[in-house]
Parts: sequence; C-alpha cells; structure tokens
Amino acid sequence: MLGNRKSHPPKSVAATILCMVMASVALAATAEEEWNKLVGDRLMKNPAFAYVENDPSLPNVLIYGDSISIAYTDRVRTRLEGKANVYRLHTNGSHSGALIENMTRMLETMKDPMLDKPWDFGWDVIHFNVGLHDLKRLPDKQTSDPINSVEAYKANLEKIIAYLKETAPDATLIFATTTPVPKGEKIRVEGTGKIYNAAAMEVLEKHPDIRINDLHAFTLPNYGKWCTKPNNVHYNKTGYTAQGDEVARIISKALPKK
Repeated sequence: MLGNRKSHPPKSVAATILCMVMASVALAATAEEEWNKLVGDRLMKNPAFAYVENDPSLPNVLIYGDSISIAYTDRVRTRLEGKANVYRLHTNGSHSGALIENMTRMLETMKDPMLDKPWDFGWDVIHFNVGLHDLKRLPDKQTSDPINSVEAYKANLEKIIAYLKETAPDATLIFATTTPVPKGEKIRVEGTGKIYNAAAMEVLEKHPDIRINDLHAFTLPNYGKWCTKPNNVHYNKTGYTAQGDEVARIISKALPKK
C-alpha cells in the first residue's frame, strides 16, 4: 500500500549530505598536526616539543617554563617513561605576563572536539616557572627597567595561581625557582634571580598547597661546571641532565598513586 511505503530523500540530497560529511572529515586535522602547527617549524626539531601520544592508564604532567625547562624536558620524559605522560608548553614560556595567554592558546587548540584525539584529559601535575624573562632588561641592562618589576611579577603570580587552580583544580602544582643570574650576564643583573625568587616565596606563602622545587639552590653550587659559557644563564648537557633528573624526582613524588 502507498501509505506503508518508506520515503527516501532524493538522490541529490543524499549525495549532498554525504559530500558534506566527507568534507568535514577531510577538514578535521589530527591532534598531531595541530600540535606541530602550534610548535612551528623552528622548534619542531627539538625533542622537547615532540607530540606526545596520551596513554590513558598514566597520569598527565605538564611542564611550563622558558629555555631552561626546554633543555631539561626530554630528560624528564626519559626518567618518567612508563610512569607519566609528560607534556610541555608548545613554546618558550617567556615572562609571567604571558603564561595565561600561552596556556589558553594551547589548551583551546588541543581540546578542540573536532580533532581526532582531543586533549580530553586533565592534569595531575603542573610544574611551572616564570622569572628569568621577567628580570631581563632590554635593550641596555644599565639603564632599562626589567620587563616586569618585582611588584608586577608578584601580581602576575597571583593571577597565574588563580588561573591554574581554576583550569586544573585536581592538579598538584609545583613552582620551580628561577635559576642563577651570573655576573656579567648581558641582559640581566647579577643576583636578581634571588630577588625575584624571594618575591615568589612571599606569594607562595599564601598558597601552602603549592610545592616548591628550588632549582636555584640545586643549580648554584654547580654553576661553574654546568654553564654553557661564563656569564650565561644556560646550561650544558651535564647541567640540564642533572636538572632534568631533579625535576623528575620532584614530580615523581607528586604523581598520584596507582
């Protein structure tokens, strides 16, 4: 009977719907492709910025920091292999005023539901540091003000902590102190690392739940052996390997028990 016949959309409509579905699938980027776009060609060759395939059986760790952390990230991954998925920010973390913007861009990109593998997991541990770029003085350290004054740095830290607690309420937060600024550094004044670290401790006293990784104290006695060259804030392989081991040790203590 005519009344029992099933109706079907015209072939042209069905073909159009099929084309739209296929087009949307074709346009959907993979998570790895989006990550590589975020990182950019300049940094992609650095293993610190490698795409990390998530193992849902392991806790998730995020490292946020500047070039010091970039150098030790791969070592941390090696030490925590099989214990945690270790991610890092897609770029150099720069100064304290850039953290929220950097994190927001990364998370909005990688949590996009259109990706084949969106970051639908939460952070168990966030190890973060800002400071070495805050105290930079450009273009002339003798006459210029730092990028962020001590007071601005403290205010930014308060905003950072509020942001991290809001976006990752279940994560254990670990703040790493700023590594030493030596005499003769071109764009930084000797000893200012201690000043900014003291300011950070004033802020963190109000947040006893945040753990401290004192990388400044860990690095200072070995600066002469670990620096890439005199008067430089960066470290050779021996130095960043040791720092990576220490960061991994501190993070290990914060990982949730299986």
